[in-house]
Amino acid sequence: MQNTVACYKWVADEADIRVHPDLSVDLSRAAGRISEYDKHAIELAVQLAGNSGGQAVGLTFGAEPVRKSLKDALSRGLDEALWIKAPEQATVDAVVTARALAAGVKSLDGVGVIVCAEGSGDSYARQTAPRLAALLGLPVVTSVCEATFVDGVLRATRRLEDSLETVAVALPVVVAVLPQINRPAIPGLKAVMAAGRKPVTEKTAEELGVDLAPKSEITSMKGFAQARKNVLVESVADLVAALKKEGIV
Repeated sequence: MQNTVACYKWVADEADIRVHPDLSVDLSRAAGRISEYDKHAIELAVQLAGNSGGQAVGLTFGAEPVRKSLKDALSRGLDEALWIKAPEQATVDAVVTARALAAGVKSLDGVGVIVCAEGSGDSYARQTAPRLAALLGLPVVTSVCEATFVDGVLRATRRLEDSLETVAVALPVVVAVLPQINRPAIPGLKAVMAAGRKPVTEKTAEELGVDLAPKSEITSMKGFAQARKNVLVESVADLVAALKKEGIV
């Protein structure tokens, strides 16, 4: 029996982010939510745990606002959750996050698969899974669009630029999944009510010996504005001519 861990992140809701005319980014009114990409990781972890007869464990890292994520995560089918608490003043980057998640995984028993999203809803740096696997000394399979257990090993299909690659890997393993892998279920009232009775373990980064010293820092942030040419065409011939002029066709 193998347990499955779903790593997820609490991020600012993209719908609440405002970009001002000077391209400055305003997060002051942004509510938090589980990253949309991580919901796919949670869904796969629940499915794999069901297939193996093990438990599906949610693993997250962050300061006090992360507490709001726990009930939502558990309502999505996870059996329990582990929250690694960071100090409110901590400066966190991908390196620190990977250290914390690795410490969390090491504190759990019987872990067969650690599932991450390919990237997060804020930075989408695609670093978490590879860094986590390196710290744990485990193989990692990225860009996964399909995964299942076959004869005690994980069989995963990877979506590459122009092809699909299928691999079989022994457990334990870290996988990074693409959104195409599944359609996360929307929790019903019964699931939401049951989530409040599921176990949640809180551990501080200090308790687990997590090094909170970051390797990088954000020095500035600006929004992106798409430059539009506003070319008007009245016929297919005009469109083709415009595309040829741009070197597209």
